[in-house]
Amino acid sequence: MAKYSTESIRAVALVGHGGAGKTTLAEALLFKAGAIAAKGAVEKGSTVCDFDAQEKSAGHSLYSALVNFAAEGVHVHLIDTPGYPDFAGQAVAALAGVETALVVINAQTGIELATERMMRAAEARGLARMIVINKIDADNVDLPGLVADIREAFGKQCLLLDLPAHGSKDVVEVLEHDSGDADFDSVAHAHRELIDQLVEEDESLLAQYLDDGQDPSAADLHAPFERALRAGHLVPILFVSARTGAGIGELLHVLASLAPNPAEGNPPPFYRGEPGDVTEPFQAVPDGAKHVLAHVFKVVVDPYMGKVGVFRVHQGTMKKDGQLFVGDGKRPFKVAHLYQLQGKDYVEVDELLPGDIGAIAKVEEIGFDCVLHDSHDEDHIHLKPLEFPKPMQGLAVETRKKGDEQRLFDILHKLELEDPCFEVERHPTTHETVIRGLGEMHLRHKLEKMASQYKLELDTRPPQIPYRETITGLAEGHCRHKKQSGGAGQFGEVYLKIEPLERGAGFEFVDHVKGGVIPGVFMPAVEKGVRQALADGVTAGFPVEDLRVIVYDGKTHAVDGKEVAFVTAGRKATIEAIRAAGPIVLEPIVGIEIVSPEGAIGDLTGDLSSRRGHITGTNPRSGNTASITGEVPLAEIADYASRLKSMTGGQGAYSIEFARYAQVPPQVQQKLAAAFRPREEEE
Repeated sequence: MAKYSTESIRAVALVGHGGAGKTTLAEALLFKAGAIAAKGAVEKGSTVCDFDAQEKSAGHSLYSALVNFAAEGVHVHLIDTPGYPDFAGQAVAALAGVETALVVINAQTGIELATERMMRAAEARGLARMIVINKIDADNVDLPGLVADIREAFGKQCLLLDLPAHGSKDVVEVLEHDSGDADFDSVAHAHRELIDQLVEEDESLLAQYLDDGQDPSAADLHAPFERALRAGHLVPILFVSARTGAGIGELLHVLASLAPNPAEGNPPPFYRGEPGDVTEPFQAVPDGAKHVLAHVFKVVVDPYMGKVGVFRVHQGTMKKDGQLFVGDGKRPFKVAHLYQLQGKDYVEVDELLPGDIGAIAKVEEIGFDCVLHDSHDEDHIHLKPLEFPKPMQGLAVETRKKGDEQRLFDILHKLELEDPCFEVERHPTTHETVIRGLGEMHLRHKLEKMASQYKLELDTRPPQIPYRETITGLAEGHCRHKKQSGGAGQFGEVYLKIEPLERGAGFEFVDHVKGGVIPGVFMPAVEKGVRQALADGVTAGFPVEDLRVIVYDGKTHAVDGKEVAFVTAGRKATIEAIRAAGPIVLEPIVGIEIVSPEGAIGDLTGDLSSRRGHITGTNPRSGNTASITGEVPLAEIADYASRLKSMTGGQGAYSIEFARYAQVPPQVQQKLAAAFRPREEEE
């Protein structure tokens, strides 16, 4: 592989809604850059990025895929991401590895759910954003109307960087051209808007521009362009047809000449310290001579390569046969092999520079979101975590064959490693194993993968809803645990009080004991008992959260004071206090977006309202479809996929995202409490 410098690296992610043509666009860029001899097709399963058997069968991306190519003297790392909301975890995670997000919009369908989500996520991460309108050659597209929609949704800083021409067979660039043919707007007008925006980023350039009235040169505009991208003052709009190749060369030129390199992008938000403690920002410098610092943003469990960590190098030069530490680990590992990924292929390299994306295989300590470094000077450094959608869709699973239980847990652990939005729960009271994801499609593909790749057959059923409990008032609890059974006895006494915290605050344990009436050696036992009570639930058997427990008094015994006694006393005192503190049950509320034919909107809104849902908006979309947004209790949509199919004739789709927890109606709480059987309390 040819040598290149950090300044000539570009790292970009293709993001956007499913069906926008991101994988086809990646294929077109690879072909135009000469990295592949012929373009593959998604429908034929022959693209570089959709190489997984499940992706070929589904006809769309399920995982992020990495490719790289050279164009105009720069080396481009490109991440193709899935667009359907069920697979958003892979798309969001990719943002940690790039400077630039190319938000791809389907010219036929316009702005969709994932378009908005990924624009917000990229902005929150401080990435440069560019909007790429694909499929400009399709029938019945309204490109001027779509540009107006983009500016209304995302702001006036969304400016044209090129324009379609000759019936969308070509595009014309407008930064360096102030005249030419275009299918709409005018090159002169788009050019003037762009120049006026850019000169405002540089006072001396603005003064010169106002004095002589001459357009600055392309070289003079480069720095203001970069500054505007970093600050979000400019979001360029580009037009392409990945199918015909229109605009692909121009997009490559933009990536090479205008997209930021690792030194020009906003610095990644590293910090030194541990979460929850005092931290300070840490500046990673894209200098190959400094200590190595890299961040793992993707983990793959490959049938042949084993566990693979995919990372972005932010500082230093990572070399084959070097030594690295994982996080705060004290023992280094040797980098036996260093790879760059080209779809399914692992291309071995000798070194990776700041800005490069690479991979290391068969290192068990590597996990998602960990930091790799080559010096203990970089211990306790972390990258600010991304905000992922919370997995709410659930299925309880069990093996069909006895004896497969351990295999099930091993396989589920591998799937968790690969997907930040896939979770596995083991409920201690119902003994259910529950898998949670972002939607019905997400979980279905996990089940298919377990069946096809791991040959594991499962039975599924709807899981218990993840209710929570909390308190509404202040209360105190007390327990004296005393047990004598021949020999040494047990004694522990605990006084505590509880108070509610804000929703989502979790749990706080406070030790206000004075004078050693409960020796410090027994306080962990008291906390253990408190946590047991909270985990088991008090009102309806669900975890208790959003409260503070303050232990302020107690007693021990010189001989019979035992850890087990204080565990029991802490648990029973907590239960007593919670029962007196106005306990309530909380249920998860999810935000829902439904896309359906316009004719079904009335039935859908009525159905949601009848299930305690709240409609927040309905919006017309292209193609005689409309979207409904709202909030609804998760308990009310356990079978929503089948209901939606029935009401829309199979033409509807929906996605859910966790919104908040809210109090259940009194009759629901009574029903849940009546079904609860608390553990037998010890005497």
